[in-house]
Amino acid sequence: MMTTFLETIWNELTGFFGLKNFITILQIGEYERLLTYDGLVALIIPIIPLLIVLEFILGIVYKKRHTKVYTVVFFTYVFNRFIGRFIALGVVSFCIGWLQPFTILKTELTWYWFIYGYIVWEFAHYIYHFLAHKVRLFWCLHATHHSPEEMNLSVTHAHFFLEAPYADFIRTSICILMGVEPILLFTIMFIDGTYGAFIHIGENLIKDARFGILNTIILTPSHHRVHHSRNPIYIDTNYCNLLNFWDRIFGTYKEEDPEIEIEYGVTRSIKSGNFVDVYFGEILLLIKDVLKAPGILNKLKYILYPPGWSHTGNHKTAHLIKKLNKLSSN
Repeated sequence: MMTTFLETIWNELTGFFGLKNFITILQIGEYERLLTYDGLVALIIPIIPLLIVLEFILGIVYKKRHTKVYTVVFFTYVFNRFIGRFIALGVVSFCIGWLQPFTILKTELTWYWFIYGYIVWEFAHYIYHFLAHKVRLFWCLHATHHSPEEMNLSVTHAHFFLEAPYADFIRTSICILMGVEPILLFTIMFIDGTYGAFIHIGENLIKDARFGILNTIILTPSHHRVHHSRNPIYIDTNYCNLLNFWDRIFGTYKEEDPEIEIEYGVTRSIKSGNFVDVYFGEILLLIKDVLKAPGILNKLKYILYPPGWSHTGNHKTAHLIKKLNKLSSN
């Protein structure tokens, strides 16, 4: 019994830190595999989890940690491990099998198709992310990720379990229809996922995350700190993940102003140290609004309109908040 328990703990730890493939390579002694694609993946995956631990330790040293953020994210991670482990992968596989016959072109594993695939992927990511902020039902799935009131790498794991399937359905569908070959798609997903975790790095590890000239070329952690801000000037900006030009094209690009202190979290009053409120709060509020809304049309509007919309006309949408802030600052 104790042996089984310890094995379970060991498997969960090696799974969290992404060490299973690396340990396997060490055990069989085929070190040349570290130079292959699978070997490089085995070396890269543990970086983010190890940085999370380092970030937490430095937070203790600098006395800047918010324990409740790590605590809620930990429970979120454990909860998701039990109920959503395979759903997203299943959605990706379904989309590939369903939509590949309808692809508009065919790509191959070459550098130029990789660039094409990445541009398409970033467009698909932008669409998913934009809708996650502009459609209240999707915001209910995404809000858990925005609830922490401090930016750190653990926020990477703060997601409602249905968000990944929703995100991957949109991103995979667009990529497959645009001809991104599945192996190429999985490569891009790995790279983008790793970088997408890195951009949540907190000030305990990197104070100024603008990265000089790179700030004008790619989406840096500075841009993503802006995205997680509840400051009216920053709300609903920087939806991209690595390539920031889609934000520039669609007018949602915003750089960090060093003179403005970023306030993280969502705009509603929230118990950020309460797992139930962080994880289910937005869903419960949506259900409450739908139940009290008069008529089918208003009920649908609560579900499909932006967060903050109200049938009474007392709207508190991000667009209105930004507009009122702009008027008050003039």
